[in-house]
Amino acid sequence: MLTPRFEAALVYAAQLHAAQTRKGSGVPYVSHLMAVASLVLEAGGDEDAAIAALLHDAAEDQGGLRTLAEIRRRFGDAVADIVAACSDTFEEPKPPWHARKRAYLAHLRDAPPSVRLVSCADKLHNARAIATDHRRLGDALWARFNAGRDDILWYYRELAAIFTEQGPEPLAAELALVVEGLHRDTG
Repeated sequence: MLTPRFEAALVYAAQLHAAQTRKGSGVPYVSHLMAVASLVLEAGGDEDAAIAALLHDAAEDQGGLRTLAEIRRRFGDAVADIVAACSDTFEEPKPPWHARKRAYLAHLRDAPPSVRLVSCADKLHNARAIATDHRRLGDALWARFNAGRDDILWYYRELAAIFTEQGPEPLAAELALVVEGLHRDTG
């Protein structure tokens, strides 16, 4: 069962991301956070993992290490450690895209199961959104990203390979299918 901690995390996430929308869509960002938490819970994640799912982008996008410290204070070390591990950088300005993504992929290979669960749920929801938006927008979709189509597809193929090898199942299998479909459908 979820406790009032989960509710507090949902409210906190909604407050932190209140002015944020999904790239190019106008969809409130909190929808992504709730979807990732749902995937984590449906895959058997515990409350700490579900809370981390709600907050997985909070520190990276909304205040850096200061926000991470607040997450640690409010929700504990386990949640803050997952959030930190799901962030590809706290630096401002962010390092170049390829360097960040390569470092994140290397980090995932040694990440604990709770980190892989939250990260895989995040990447699965993102990949689904990319596939949906590509069907609607075609190749114009790629303009909203900081990298080109080939780079985005490379990154998701690498993520799918790591999660397929190390888990979590069944999210990893679904991510691999979505990524395979993206490659097929985007040429």
